[in-house]
Amino acid sequence: MDQSVPPAPEILAHSLLAFWADAGVDCLYQDEAVDRIALGLSPPPRRVELAPTPLRTSGSPAGPAADAVAQARHLASQAHDLAALAEAIASFEGCPLRYEGAATRSVFSRGPSDAPVMVIGEGPGGDEDARGEPFVGRAGQLLDRMLAAAGLTDRVFMTNTVFWRPPGNRTPSAAEQAVCAPFVERAITLVRPKMLLLVGGASAKTMLKRDEGILAMRGRWFEWRAEDESLELPAMPTLHPAFLLRQPAAKKKAWSDLVSLVQRLDRPECPH
Repeated sequence: MDQSVPPAPEILAHSLLAFWADAGVDCLYQDEAVDRIALGLSPPPRRVELAPTPLRTSGSPAGPAADAVAQARHLASQAHDLAALAEAIASFEGCPLRYEGAATRSVFSRGPSDAPVMVIGEGPGGDEDARGEPFVGRAGQLLDRMLAAAGLTDRVFMTNTVFWRPPGNRTPSAAEQAVCAPFVERAITLVRPKMLLLVGGASAKTMLKRDEGILAMRGRWFEWRAEDESLELPAMPTLHPAFLLRQPAAKKKAWSDLVSLVQRLDRPECPH
């Protein structure tokens, strides 16, 4: 015969409550609603005033796109040489690419400051981000070899339409290019090249403000104009060397573009 003493009712009650609490039950519902606030059985919910969320948090672009473009114009206008322009770009916080995780630094330019040709690509890739210079990866090395074969070694100044690496090396968006455009234009003004070589569809479209694809534009001469129309330069769109690595047969077309550019550069008296 079991002589053990049964647990006290309050112990059973606590045990049962603990069971239901472990099961996630934390209140008891009855057939009729009970106004526990009116009964004073529980305090009324306290109103929490939330502070307004700031428009800018750490790691986000500095304000709306229009403000960012205005800031870029101001910074660019204050740069009186390429070194100052590089510093202005590095300090600029208005381009979203700076905060998207792929870029570790700004990538501005390489090449002589008095070059007669300015090469404008799309955006830096992983190798460019690592070294801080444009066109230094496999595609850039191919472009260097083609420029050397065309007699353009040390005659080109290189930059891009954006100065921070896009995630996954994707094509920069029109909005990202627009934010960086004042810096690109200032670079053109400071270098004063005789002509532009626009490398890739994204570069050609944004610089010339046209919608055609690169295959339709390449090999043709266009006129690039500054925003205030104070400067106008001939511009040649051509295929991006990254495309040529994927499609080697297209190198013939890109070479034809370079030949046309060199002829106009070295023999301006000839019709083009």
